[in-house]
Amino acid sequence: MRNIFLSLSRCCSLVAVLSVAGQLFAQSPDGVAKNWHLQAVASGTPGISLSGAYAVVKGLPAKKVIVAVIDNGVDIDHEDLREVIWVNSDEIPGNGRDDDGNGYVDDVYGWNFLGNASGENVHYDNLEMTRIYAHLSKRFAGKALTDIAPKDKPDFERYQEYGKEIEDKVAEYASNYQLYGVLDATIDTIIAVKGSMDLSKDELLSVEIDHPGVMRFRQPLAGVMEAEGWTFAELAKQIEESFEYFYARYNFYYNPEWNSRALIGDDPNNPKEIGYGNPDVKGPDPFHGTHAAGVIAAVRNNDLGMDGVADQVQIMAIRAVPDGDEHDKDVANAIRYAVDNGASIINLSFGKGASPLKGVVDAAVRYAEKKDVLIVHSAGNDAKENKPDGQFPNDQYQKAGFLAPKQAKNWIEVGASGPEMNEQLAASFTNYSSVHVDILAPGVSIYSTYPNNSYDWLDGTSFSAPVVSGVAALIRAYFPGLRAKEVREILLESAYKPGIQVMLPGSEDAKVALSDLCATGGLVDAKAALELARARANN
Repeated sequence: MRNIFLSLSRCCSLVAVLSVAGQLFAQSPDGVAKNWHLQAVASGTPGISLSGAYAVVKGLPAKKVIVAVIDNGVDIDHEDLREVIWVNSDEIPGNGRDDDGNGYVDDVYGWNFLGNASGENVHYDNLEMTRIYAHLSKRFAGKALTDIAPKDKPDFERYQEYGKEIEDKVAEYASNYQLYGVLDATIDTIIAVKGSMDLSKDELLSVEIDHPGVMRFRQPLAGVMEAEGWTFAELAKQIEESFEYFYARYNFYYNPEWNSRALIGDDPNNPKEIGYGNPDVKGPDPFHGTHAAGVIAAVRNNDLGMDGVADQVQIMAIRAVPDGDEHDKDVANAIRYAVDNGASIINLSFGKGASPLKGVVDAAVRYAEKKDVLIVHSAGNDAKENKPDGQFPNDQYQKAGFLAPKQAKNWIEVGASGPEMNEQLAASFTNYSSVHVDILAPGVSIYSTYPNNSYDWLDGTSFSAPVVSGVAALIRAYFPGLRAKEVREILLESAYKPGIQVMLPGSEDAKVALSDLCATGGLVDAKAALELARARANN
């Protein structure tokens, strides 16, 4: 998710702060349909030409395809998902035994690597940088450079660098954390007194409560409602989500004292350990994984919410991503769990800047490659060029401490595109690379499933990857003889190449070719991919 907030020191008013905060979750843009990402790629609204893809396979037999969504959880009871959730038929629900002998007790719908046997779950976690700093602190806390042996100086310098960044980040987030805490409490007070969230701007201005937050902020809040065109309910939602954003970063992301694994009870540095966790695949806040799952496989043509890309999918829910950075051990075990339990596609919509146990993750990716499982990964949302030594996980296998040139043949890296076939085609936030990002797919204002039978718009390469996973699932459903490597080749070779100049993400005026942003120089095209898959399957 993009870090698009500004600190209070950079904002001239509360209106400016909230206007920026409101951009975290995408709003429905004027003239853009809820299903824009499914429309014809050459229509002026560059979707994936999904109806054309279904025309290609009309009348053909299909087999069910299991897609593992390794994420922060999936709402398996959602009205638009419950029919497509994978069920482990070899496991008897709730009997407290590992009936199928796979090492996981009661894993009926998947597995949660972020919990314990008592049903408690980790919600927040550190960034990997913070964990590394905490580890280095055991060696270097209280020491000066003159105390350090020459062989330890690189680690000591890293310790100092990370310590300074953590200190700066805590200072940066402190004021906004405090402000949004007051705003969140103010909104709660207004709702409690009025007994409703259905308030107009004038009704908000007329609220008379002997409460310092209400009296101080009612006018600026009303101003935000007017400036942004929000209802009071939308304003309340933005403030709540903004507070949660700063709460997580201030208290957990950059807090070396926080140790999430104390709750789980495992050793995060022991990759051979399995079986930890619990069967609660939802977790405390499964908004991200639920949205991704819906993009892939929300039930089609049922007059509910929206349609997923693929109609022959079972979603295997695997929870391994906290609010913070995932642990390498969990990622590796989640990939192996997906492979061993029948997934043929794995969607990974997460990433981080360091990977202490990269070799363990690499081994799991190799295992998936050996077992003919395709992995689809999101490129990230920092508007920067991806490099294999700064974006993890990735398809570059590590060898003797260095990244070898050999790449995983079952891996697709996906950047984000938007709904306009013009210079704004590449999402302003997407990471990019002419080498290390393979293809672009819709990732701006994507409408999909949200927890508790709701729906919402979200931005991010996190939702571009599921688009590609859905198209890959269609190929594997209708042409099951094609190998993962072949599916990857088909998706990349069939990319739609509009041949236009686009704005370089993160730049205000630089224009580049799409081939500078991804290896194919194009967008995923479901119709062309299915046509090429049919031709390959018939040869």
